[in-house]
Amino acid sequence: MGVIDDFSYIQRPKVPRLSSIPDDPLAAPKGRDDAPAGGLATPALRSALGRFATGVTIVTCVDAASGRRVGLTANSFSALSLEPPLVLWSLRRSSPSLAPFEAASHFAVNVLAETQVELSRRFARPPSDAPGFGKFDEGLWSAGLGGAPVLAGCAAVFECVRQAVHDGGDHRLFIGRVLRLADLAIAPLVFQGGHYHMLGEVL
Repeated sequence: MGVIDDFSYIQRPKVPRLSSIPDDPLAAPKGRDDAPAGGLATPALRSALGRFATGVTIVTCVDAASGRRVGLTANSFSALSLEPPLVLWSLRRSSPSLAPFEAASHFAVNVLAETQVELSRRFARPPSDAPGFGKFDEGLWSAGLGGAPVLAGCAAVFECVRQAVHDGGDHRLFIGRVLRLADLAIAPLVFQGGHYHMLGEVL
């Protein structure tokens, strides 16, 4: 995988699997980071977070200052509330895309299908002005609510008006009220342990 720009937690170091189960089931697992709260090593935390499987999204908006389309790959998307219909996602404070999203009145969360893995990689890279290499040069895009780009063929799309933005450590949390959605019965793209995966069988 190439250099990751905005994808929160997507590039993680590989961690060897435990070869055996400890004799004492309550024993601390090998490799546990016992540093006190606030002193956890970033690689250890990143690796542990990578054990949690997520979907993969492309979050988009329109830059209010320039009118250009802005998009990035994110796996920090989550449901927040059904009544009212709220969702959230986070973006690191150092991201070059932060200012456009903070200024935008609307954003769209495009939940990628498993066939859209190359789009995920494209939107995880830094922007390029080279012909054919722009983020929006691939995929079928249309303008959604507030102009936020909506991608065809996704497993789901949530078009939102920005409700609030909060500080969250080294990230900013974006809360959106869902105004319109699309839901297709197709397999979503999955990310876990530093790799993309297909959904797999129903248990």
